[in-house]
Amino acid sequence: MRREKFIFNQRTLQYDRVVEPLSLTVLRFFSFFCAAVLAGLLFTALVHRYFPSPSERMLMQELDIAKTENENLSTQYEDLAGIVAHLHERSNNTVRLALRMEPIDNDVFQGGRGGHDAYESLKSLPHVGDQMAGLRERVDRLRYQVDLHSRSLDEVADMAMRKEDMLASIPSIKPIRGDQFSRKMENLSGYGYRIHPILGVKKMHYGIDFNCRKGTEIQASGKGVIEFAGRSASYGNVVIINHGYGFKSRYAHMSAIKVKKGQEVDRGHLIGLVGSTGRSTGDHLHYEIEKDGVKVDPIQFCYDGLSTEEYQELVEASRQMNMSFDQ
Repeated sequence: MRREKFIFNQRTLQYDRVVEPLSLTVLRFFSFFCAAVLAGLLFTALVHRYFPSPSERMLMQELDIAKTENENLSTQYEDLAGIVAHLHERSNNTVRLALRMEPIDNDVFQGGRGGHDAYESLKSLPHVGDQMAGLRERVDRLRYQVDLHSRSLDEVADMAMRKEDMLASIPSIKPIRGDQFSRKMENLSGYGYRIHPILGVKKMHYGIDFNCRKGTEIQASGKGVIEFAGRSASYGNVVIINHGYGFKSRYAHMSAIKVKKGQEVDRGHLIGLVGSTGRSTGDHLHYEIEKDGVKVDPIQFCYDGLSTEEYQELVEASRQMNMSFDQ
């Protein structure tokens, strides 16, 4: 109970009780009430700050776990990004280069980002928004790079298969095995102008003549399909192989043909035997190469299995201005 106040009245020489105005009483009560409310709010805030509820403690623990996991994922991302970048570099500088394929531009490889507002919803989250948005952006870029590299590998695999087939198909070995043929100059008559065996004048010779004994085995110089296997007035018994990629090879004056039209053959396949059929002056093989319908020097396609010295010796022998063995 609030204590009463008295003041001495000099006129009456008595103590009079002090009556407090109602407005002052209300003001004092309101001030006390406000102070109590403020103290209560401050106390509640302190309790929540330093003594969180069980549900708040659980949310704080989950937030801490999320932050830690986000940091771990960022570290793993950096490792994976490094691996993908290394694979991209190796693909550009070795595989694609070896197959003569255009490298993937680095600006294209570094692309794949979302739009300007793609990560705004994540950035608006408190505490971890920026971190999560950054990680999401990097993951999207990595996903794009992995997809790009995967498509690049598909292109490389397809090109490798086509290159493998092309390398197996293009004529690259002599039609007569080295152990059955001597590279002596008198045993070769090459591509170019040669002395006609009957007319005795220079005439264009569109192949190479390999002077061999009758019955020597003739082999396919590359993988292909037999386009023609039969008799010709000038070439005698002749076989033509279509190797694809614009290449054809012709083997003429055979004594016997060992393949049929439409048959698939591999490089080194036995296709016939040396002879002197058609317009020929003696046992030999007349060998021609066509590229896109134009007859070219076959010596350019006789390099497989030969050392540099052996190939040069073969080239020099084929270029001697001697007499051809056929008309």
